[in-house]
Amino acid sequence: MTRFWIFAAAMNAFLAVGMGAFAAHGLEGRVVPGALDWIQTGARYGLAHAIALLAVSLYAISRQDGARPGLNYVPLIQASLLFGCIFFSGTLYIMALTGLRFLGAVVPLGGTAFLLAWLALMVAGLRWGR
Repeated sequence: MTRFWIFAAAMNAFLAVGMGAFAAHGLEGRVVPGALDWIQTGARYGLAHAIALLAVSLYAISRQDGARPGLNYVPLIQASLLFGCIFFSGTLYIMALTGLRFLGAVVPLGGTAFLLAWLALMVAGLRWGR
């Protein structure tokens, strides 16, 4: 399962960089007004949270002996970060490329997942320090 989380982090970082570059160099004048901003927002959040997913996953790998309290929060953190990348950034990308604005109702689910991940990381961080 460890390889999956490293792959997921790298895939989301790849998509964020790729979509950001695509928006900057290939979409101007080809998408609905505001779409470039949606992609840039999705890319910024996607990249930041991909790095967070990678960091949490690498930390978990380094502590596989289970000696640290708080490791039981790692699956929740990882899943929430991945869910957030898919539903926040991914939905913004789809909206920008298709113009399907009704998908904007899905974006807050991704944002909520990001918040859940950071909340779980705060709690885990307090336990890791023990």
